[in-house]
Amino acid sequence: MKKTLFAATLVAALSITSMAAKQKPAVSQHLAGSDEATVLDPSKGIPPPLCNPCLFYGGDVNPADPNAAGTSDENTLYVPGSPTYAAYEVPSGISVKVTGILFNVQASANFDPVTASYDVRTGVSEGNGGTSIASGTGNITVQATGRTFNTLNEYTLFVSLAQPLDLSEGEYWFNLTPNCTNGAVDGSCYLGQMFFSNTTQDTNGVHPLAQPNAQMYLNSAFFGFTWTNWCNSALGFNAAQCRAGSYGLIGVGKKD
Repeated sequence: MKKTLFAATLVAALSITSMAAKQKPAVSQHLAGSDEATVLDPSKGIPPPLCNPCLFYGGDVNPADPNAAGTSDENTLYVPGSPTYAAYEVPSGISVKVTGILFNVQASANFDPVTASYDVRTGVSEGNGGTSIASGTGNITVQATGRTFNTLNEYTLFVSLAQPLDLSEGEYWFNLTPNCTNGAVDGSCYLGQMFFSNTTQDTNGVHPLAQPNAQMYLNSAFFGFTWTNWCNSALGFNAAQCRAGSYGLIGVGKKD
């Protein structure tokens, strides 16, 4: 049976002594609690420094927006194998070369080891994971964004692909899932969680319209969801919360 999902605020200070009292989580989303949105300026187009050269960036999360959210994107000793995928569309007449992926992640767990798995797919739909065309595990660069959301600090995570990926016209789904599997000394691998930030206003986006609306998917045996669109009512998001993810692609594009 699918586990009930509910919004939760996690404490940042974690201790090994509290592990015994920690129950199996029933949460895979992180929601805003603000009453009013502050609309940020989406026209500046300043992506994270790690997005360089920045082929695409969906935009920043706005912590002041009540539709700000985080979606489960983690592989820890607490929540194993629970990735979220987000889409990117290559338009007709364009080809691109992707060399890296970055995700903005809210975390109460350490990155230990400082690695992440990545996966690129085609043909994803409700209940169907399509076909993986590139995947692997690599060391990640971690850079704080300076944003805090529901007590959790947000970080930009970047990984280089093992081989550059050439993409032609079509829709592709990208994932970058960080790890906390070494049992970090603060106990956070047993207690903390990681959430992929959404974006509601495409703030600082670079070609943000290349991200199709409502094409984020959760694939988590742990939570009982198999390639489930985050706009599926079973996950409890509204249309603004599940519209787009805060992530980017490093690479270049050219006209065919």
